[in-house]
Amino acid sequence: MKSLMQKMTGKMMLSLSLVVSTSLNTGMDIHAQELSPRYLDTSLSFEERAADLVSRMTLEEKVSQMVTDADAIPRLGVPAYRWWSECLHGIARNGNATVFPMPIGLAATFDDDMVYKIANAISTEGRILYDMAQKRGNFSKYTGLTYYSPSINIYRDPRWGRGQETYGEDPFLTSRMGVAYVKGLQGNDPKYLKVAACAKHYAAYSGYTDAEVRISETTDVDMYQTYLPAFKALVKEADVESVMGAYNLINGEPASGSRKYLVDILRNQWGFKGYVTSDCGALARFVNVFNICKNAKEAAAIAANSGLNLNCGGTYKSGLPGAVKEGLVKESTIDSLLTTLLTTRFKLGLFDNPKDVPYSSLSWDKVDCAEHRALAYQAAAKSFVLLENKNNTLPLNSEDHYVYVTGANANNQDALIGNYFGMNGQLSTFLEGISNKMPKGMSLQYRPGVQLTKEAYNEWTTKEAPEADVVVACLGLTNALEGEGMDAIAADEHGEVPSLSIPEAQLSFLRKIRANIDSGKSKNKTGKKSKLVVVLTGGCPVILKDVRELADALIYAWYPGEEGGNALADMLFGRYSPSGRTPLTFMKSVEQLPPFDDYSMKGRTYRYMDKEAMYPFGYGLSYTTFEYVGLQLPAVVKAGEPATVSVSITNTGKMAADEVVQLYIKDVEASVDVPLRQLCGFKRIHLKPGETQKVTLDIAPENMSVVTGTLKRTIEPGVFRVSIGNGQPLPVTANYVEGEFKVKGKKTLEL
Repeated sequence: MKSLMQKMTGKMMLSLSLVVSTSLNTGMDIHAQELSPRYLDTSLSFEERAADLVSRMTLEEKVSQMVTDADAIPRLGVPAYRWWSECLHGIARNGNATVFPMPIGLAATFDDDMVYKIANAISTEGRILYDMAQKRGNFSKYTGLTYYSPSINIYRDPRWGRGQETYGEDPFLTSRMGVAYVKGLQGNDPKYLKVAACAKHYAAYSGYTDAEVRISETTDVDMYQTYLPAFKALVKEADVESVMGAYNLINGEPASGSRKYLVDILRNQWGFKGYVTSDCGALARFVNVFNICKNAKEAAAIAANSGLNLNCGGTYKSGLPGAVKEGLVKESTIDSLLTTLLTTRFKLGLFDNPKDVPYSSLSWDKVDCAEHRALAYQAAAKSFVLLENKNNTLPLNSEDHYVYVTGANANNQDALIGNYFGMNGQLSTFLEGISNKMPKGMSLQYRPGVQLTKEAYNEWTTKEAPEADVVVACLGLTNALEGEGMDAIAADEHGEVPSLSIPEAQLSFLRKIRANIDSGKSKNKTGKKSKLVVVLTGGCPVILKDVRELADALIYAWYPGEEGGNALADMLFGRYSPSGRTPLTFMKSVEQLPPFDDYSMKGRTYRYMDKEAMYPFGYGLSYTTFEYVGLQLPAVVKAGEPATVSVSITNTGKMAADEVVQLYIKDVEASVDVPLRQLCGFKRIHLKPGETQKVTLDIAPENMSVVTGTLKRTIEPGVFRVSIGNGQPLPVTANYVEGEFKVKGKKTLEL
């Protein structure tokens, strides 16, 4: 079956042949006629082809291509195209697809190699779903190859409901995960893109949609130290094809209409070559929310003159033609913006014969296939963070005969999928996973006991607890309580989580279970008190003081994707050791946080917070133990050169397990304020009992630099302290070793 592009191109070539025939009959010089349009000449560069196509369009046709729902231009053989698609943790909103853990859960794996594989699997499914939609004649939203993912904003405040879409609070971890994700999505063909990734939301978006972000009031130091590094990494290391401007204002200027950020920094400083899109509806806010212009023409002009190629929304279509006619925007500016934008469609092979595009021959059996499901399982298993394990409650053992599963999220698929999710018919809830994976002869009982925000009218479900050897209480949040306001239908705060609490109904339910377990003689066959294992889902670091006291074992499961139930069951039954690490800080109370609308980094995240956390960034328990010895590092490093650090790690326990090795650095003698410490390297390794492995990590020169008040990135001479272990060098960290080296000389780096 011919693709629509082949059919339209054939019709266009027939039309062109008639032009040639007419020229012959009238005696015209046929050498002055084009036998085929240059934009179909595959010997030319994509940029040349895009420029030729733009040159043939009217102003109205040009503008029709600069909005999310781009119109067809039949006379030029240009089909309609939908720019907006989603693949945050799997192909979303477009039929059957593998559902991987939410990005915050992927961040907890500290495994960028696996994230690359996941993104590669996602882009494979994206190509297949695109081809299937094309063959069906389906050009609806979310069927394109240009994906608004990944989200690499820094999770600077845990009360932000959309933090689940990010890779956590650390710029280095976010950069490594983001780079891996983009490379996996876009593929490695030397000519064509597999799909086009988008770094969003640029920049400093991490709160209310209509917020005005004030960065350090007088300087942009926080911007360059915290908010921009991941975007820079995706541009310079991963060659990300697209960047999305955020909704918010930055120091009084709209992020989607800022020449400073979209041109001066993004293109001129970093060399970005792709297209910039607004977030959906962002330009309309220029008029009806921020009141920085009077109408759509002015809003379109601000955005176009600031380098915005694509408007997700209708402002360009309604305002840009008038803006050109009134002289607010030059048509040559439109030509330049559109040429860049259409170049992406050429890179995707959308104007070429599908036989020549390597990603156009993938088969349907790759969608949610066994290989991708295995990858989803691996990701879920690596993402679970064991926060508490009193008296070695876990793993369950041969004396545990009767398991009672309860809680609002025990059999709730919403607890698996987070937001921007795909769907398939094989989602494994926690109850299903435990049922599927439990040892033969073990008894299982299930009652939900409580809804997300409503407790049962009687307590008989909690009185079941003392009869079981183990109670697995699956509680926490879902996309109904946190996320984007339009989706968080059970939330009172538009998807934000201002109290950082799980609903009181669930806490009350958990207290009653604990009280019934502790109230008297156990009713189970062992005569021992029931073990209470609490499994929490969510995308934010809720306050866990009460839960921590009530639970014998506490697991944070994030939103673990389609294999979450199977992976949790295998962890409970000891088939693998937990190895997830917290990619953000769990506070002791909300009072430890600065005001939500303060975008200064002072007092925020582990890098700048001087208060003791409940669970620090990088924390997580295992079923085994590890020992770190033999730290090796240079005594002196020349400014601008990397520092190589190595250490030997031994599994000193009785179970094979993964370990997440984390390297932190502190500039001891900096001339300006710097982070208390910051992650600068990590590696996930697997060790058998008694096995030792030497791990070597490099500290990049940029991780030794500071940003001054005059916006210079400089490596200064002085002492640097490093620690390497399975967490930060804090009292609650199980194991690490420390050392120091000196930097000799001074060097200025690219900002």
